[in-house]
Amino acid sequence: METLSNTQVAAFNAVRAKLTPDERARVDIASVEAVDPAVTSAPHWNFDLPSHAADKALGEDATDAMRRALVATWALELPGRAKQAALPGEVMELYPYWLDKMAEFLTAAAEADAPYGRDHWAKDVRMALVLSVPGARTQTIDLSSPVGPGQIVKNGRDGYGWGQLIQYVRAQGWKRPWLEVHTEARQLEDFNEAGWDRAWATAAAICKTRPELGGMIGSSWFYDPPLETISPRLAYLRLNPLKGGAFIIHQGPGEIHTERAATSSPTRKALIDSGEYLPRSWLVVWPRATLVPWAEQRAASMEMAEAA
Repeated sequence: METLSNTQVAAFNAVRAKLTPDERARVDIASVEAVDPAVTSAPHWNFDLPSHAADKALGEDATDAMRRALVATWALELPGRAKQAALPGEVMELYPYWLDKMAEFLTAAAEADAPYGRDHWAKDVRMALVLSVPGARTQTIDLSSPVGPGQIVKNGRDGYGWGQLIQYVRAQGWKRPWLEVHTEARQLEDFNEAGWDRAWATAAAICKTRPELGGMIGSSWFYDPPLETISPRLAYLRLNPLKGGAFIIHQGPGEIHTERAATSSPTRKALIDSGEYLPRSWLVVWPRATLVPWAEQRAASMEMAEAA
């Protein structure tokens, strides 16, 4: 992706055109002032901090229409940022799809003057500023996240094993930034085994261009081991990384994990409501030393299958 399509440019400009001249001027100023604080805050564990920087630059009385216009403004500049980031082809080939989806979302929301949900706002700020990049058609990848030793040690103290600490030390996890995968709930067509394998493979491609990275991580209730029995169709989410050399860290239960686990499955909801199942979040940690070879083997297997 070297440039936006004419349709994308028209859509993003139409979102900006919804504002008054004074509002557009504020958005244009914020589009410059917010960049450095957003970029500086991006590696923090708090995913939302770049959007907070955008909010501060826009001002306390900013409207959701102005937030949409700010994302649209940054989207118009995205090809240049992506080029500067020197991203691999596995990422770049996904951008047209993601920009189409962003344009569709912003256009529909602008026409309806819909509220800009905080989660969507945080994700769109990161995507537009190339702080998070496409991993597949449902998954995004943060380009820098920390993995501190505290939760690794706690995992062992809580009885979930000490072997993970050895793997963490081998990966020098405390010294390195990590990629982190997220699910985009607005577009779930790649929430399947092939889509997730593609996201992990995209992460490996990024790792090959950035030797400073430790690998990729992901945190969710759907890595919970009991799901292998409760929801076997989701077992691949945990088992595929583990088979490829990843390890998992227990993070514990929480209201948000219970809510999300109960949303899409009557079976899980019934078990949760009865007290038979308490969803827990786990952190998948896939060091580059095993992630990159796994992706290379996957690519070789796919080539052999295509040639057969």
